[in-house]
Amino acid sequence: MKKALVLGASGGMGYPIVKELNREGVQTIAFARTKAKMETLFAAMSNVKVITGDIFQLSDLIRASEGVDIIYHAANIPYSMWQEKLSIMTQNILDAAKINQCKLAIVDNIYAYGQNHDRKVNEAASKQPHTKKGRIRLQMEELITRSEVPAVRAHFPDFYGPNATNTVMHTTLQNIIKNKKAMYVGDMSKQREFIYTPDGAKALIELSRHESAYGRCWNIPGAGTISGHELLKILEKITGNSHSFLQVNKGMIRLLSLFSKEMREVIEMMYLYEKPVILSGETYEKEIGPLPQTPYAQGLTETINFMKK
Repeated sequence: MKKALVLGASGGMGYPIVKELNREGVQTIAFARTKAKMETLFAAMSNVKVITGDIFQLSDLIRASEGVDIIYHAANIPYSMWQEKLSIMTQNILDAAKINQCKLAIVDNIYAYGQNHDRKVNEAASKQPHTKKGRIRLQMEELITRSEVPAVRAHFPDFYGPNATNTVMHTTLQNIIKNKKAMYVGDMSKQREFIYTPDGAKALIELSRHESAYGRCWNIPGAGTISGHELLKILEKITGNSHSFLQVNKGMIRLLSLFSKEMREVIEMMYLYEKPVILSGETYEKEIGPLPQTPYAQGLTETINFMKK
């Protein structure tokens, strides 16, 4: 790989993908809508060129992907736009990749797996989504599979990390930094899984280098599971202060949804916090190699330090 395009470059996963590609010396195009934010994030990266554009304009994607070997798709849109626009966005990316003969490496979530998984979920698990958003994600998978574009799809758990602002963990950490009571979504006693975004970026980039990875989906887990109580202890050790969590349940989300369109979209995803889906990375480790897995204490320290800046 000599040249790469990262879509959604200013976002939670796009940023570490660009950063890792730059570190490896890959000529990288960072693509998003807001030029000022990208220039702030990538000004010091010598291998990165910033291009602004609209992911819903095929001509912008074609222009950005000229001469590119791999397109890393880390772009996302608000839940409320998924029904109407996610397929348009996905088709535009596929069309641009096909026109410019690029491969695709896609950041995906775990919604298509649905619920009722009693064990760690591997790639052979049936995908029977019970939510609207899960069914939409499965439709996008099918759209990609039917295309003639070589694509590798990676399923990730909840993100946390530098610049990963649109995440439940970021919301929690914002008040931890201010030494205020922080919201924790879900049951604090439940073991859940988060992935440190630089680890996810490294795993996806490594996957994209293997021809055998294309035409398949892969599960990329985090560095084990963690409960809310364990997270609180780690954060207290990092900050040197005592903290407390306000446990946010489904009823509270329903109340907030009366005032927020986006919160209405969150209600059906609360199952992820009541009976979390935990991913198995066995296939990756068997076929690709060791998974990058930064311990939570280290990843949270680095995330908090970034947020303070």
